[in-house]
Amino acid sequence: MNTVAILGSGLIGRAWAVVFARGGWNVRLTDTHPETLAAAPRLIRAGLDALAEHGLVPDPAGAAARVSVSASLEEAVAGVDLVQENGPETVEAKRALFRDLDRLAPPAAILASSTSAIVASLFTEDLPGRARCLVAHPVNPPHLVPIVELCGAPWTSPETVARARAIYEAVDQVPITVHREVEGFVLNRLQGALLAEAFRLVGDGVVSPQDLDKTIADGLGLRWSFLGPFATIELNAPGGIADYCARYTGFYKRLAAEPAGPEVYDAGTTARILAAWGESPGREELVRKTASRDRRLAALKAHKREQET
Repeated sequence: MNTVAILGSGLIGRAWAVVFARGGWNVRLTDTHPETLAAAPRLIRAGLDALAEHGLVPDPAGAAARVSVSASLEEAVAGVDLVQENGPETVEAKRALFRDLDRLAPPAAILASSTSAIVASLFTEDLPGRARCLVAHPVNPPHLVPIVELCGAPWTSPETVARARAIYEAVDQVPITVHREVEGFVLNRLQGALLAEAFRLVGDGVVSPQDLDKTIADGLGLRWSFLGPFATIELNAPGGIADYCARYTGFYKRLAAEPAGPEVYDAGTTARILAAWGESPGREELVRKTASRDRRLAALKAHKREQET
């Protein structure tokens, strides 16, 4: 049976544990924070049980039994096939972690980082085993949103990327290959473009933040849950993508000529958005809203699986 070591047992690490445990892998967790590590198995079992309610995990008890806790990094990575790193989002921290991983993990093990924006060349260049290192960027929460962005450094071997893609597909994720390094990879760059325009529209008083959210949740987001932007525009003109571009790109060219700039994130815009949004929820309310989000994502995932099969 394949084994994955998961470094960091916070939100992302626990979600990765759910992904691999339900996929039939042995999972070893480790974390530098003892209390977080001790709480992880219980929370992972709760996540598996929640998925089982939607028919997404046939045997949550069996999956949970494949999860174990390791007291040290060396113990966690011994004999593994894959390491999924979820450490601090700084170049310095990742350099130190990957230096240890390259020394301790089996030579054939893939070393993958969950980093959201840092390209692998910034923390793997000096490693003897740098050809087996890459970014495998998930979306929070990975056990419910299956996309995984695979992006190697210039020295990452094609065989490493191919093996990683096969692994993530086998555990029911949806890997994509990012062919060259770019900060933020694909998803966060797309999200960043949308978020900048959202900040501009709300900051300029064009729309309230609540109504902007409705525009996505009850508009674009409904299509985007099963169609990407290219598949969408193919259906929005009789002649497909070429016809759409001929008909509608005049507006988009004008928009692209005056994109939302970095000033949309200035303190004044942020203050206007917060004033319109209202009081931020407390910790308990955030936990409740997160649980509600996860239930709805699980239901959507189950629906998509049913429709695809």
